[in-house]
Amino acid sequence: MRLEHLMSQIEMRLHVPEPAARPGEDPDFSFLAIPPVDEAIRPAIDVAAPESYPLATTMIRVLDDDGRAGGNWDPNLDGETKRTALTHMITTRLLEEQFFLLQRQGKAAFAIRSLGEEAVATASAMAVDESSPGYGQGLDMHFPTYRQGGLLVANGHSITEMACQVLSNSGDRLKGAQLPSLHSVPECGFFSISGNLATQYIQAVGWAMAGAIQNKRIVGVGWTGEGATAENDFHSALVFASVYQPPAILNVVNNQWAISSFRGIAGGSNASFAQRGIGYGLATLRVDGNDFLAGYAASQWATQRARAGHGATLIEWITYRAASHSSSDDPSKYRPAEAAKSWPLGDPIDRLTEHLIGADQMTRSNAEALTTECRERVSAAVAEAEALGTLADGPAVSPVEMFRHVYAEMPPHLVEQRQELGY
Repeated sequence: MRLEHLMSQIEMRLHVPEPAARPGEDPDFSFLAIPPVDEAIRPAIDVAAPESYPLATTMIRVLDDDGRAGGNWDPNLDGETKRTALTHMITTRLLEEQFFLLQRQGKAAFAIRSLGEEAVATASAMAVDESSPGYGQGLDMHFPTYRQGGLLVANGHSITEMACQVLSNSGDRLKGAQLPSLHSVPECGFFSISGNLATQYIQAVGWAMAGAIQNKRIVGVGWTGEGATAENDFHSALVFASVYQPPAILNVVNNQWAISSFRGIAGGSNASFAQRGIGYGLATLRVDGNDFLAGYAASQWATQRARAGHGATLIEWITYRAASHSSSDDPSKYRPAEAAKSWPLGDPIDRLTEHLIGADQMTRSNAEALTTECRERVSAAVAEAEALGTLADGPAVSPVEMFRHVYAEMPPHLVEQRQELGY
């Protein structure tokens, strides 16, 4: 009777997670535990998945608070490689900044940025590259979200062509058939972007399975945000990755916000997103997403493991979305205005720059000159793209393009609709 009485006094309620700070309050990142750089072990690539599980709750780091590289995961890259990475990151930031300006000027319909996350795509692109064993037997493929444009920059795709796609002009290779910033460059290992997140996971796992069936050492690289880990596609992909052990790398970019919903709505307050791989028996890593060297090392480990036939790896990247979700979003409505400046993992470009300077692999004047050089290159590319037209002043893409590239043979009802438009 006493227990029944006590239970009757307990008020039942639905728990709705709340972020640590709302607009007008001081940013609060006390939930983020940052371990020392030497805490995370680096297992051999052929270990059984459970030996990686401690890495799902710590954080792989290489750069310490003073910009020095160390720890078990230091990839020991040479200065030239690190300077190349910095160039890609700066170029990505400046290019996306221009895309936002074009949208605000009415020259583009939409724009999206990876501000504060540039190390994520750059590190992955440079680790999953042609120097990896087995490359050339097939095409590695990234299945990105709209925040991995840096993959294209790092893989050498034309930034002028990227600008044309954003402007929806005559140089747009997609002929206006895709939302601006949702690129598609399969020859660069960059699959057409789907705006619905988590779809990338089942596609990446399927690509990796197909490669394994054909005895090709290709890698399928899936991308999603932390919010979409609550989607069914995410879990379906993990089932197939667990059962068939294809050469896949499954990246969760935890930038703390899924549009206006903070990470807790997807369960991120209860456990790390990397821990979701444990339930499926997958190798798991959790990495400082603002540390290029740590991201490179984690991606390199997962790539080598995949190519050696040891199955898929789930990687959670801890970072922060410094800008709005997109040009249609106002983050001041749901988070403190200065939150990004208080992010404890800092800015990825600043951190790599300070590391290079501290390691005597770059001078401060070299760094300033590099930024100027990247800015001039981006400005020239955008100007070249604008010369081919913009959303505001054309020339407009012909409406007939909406009927193409949908079916191998156009069905009668689409032919009829096209003819009604006069084409």
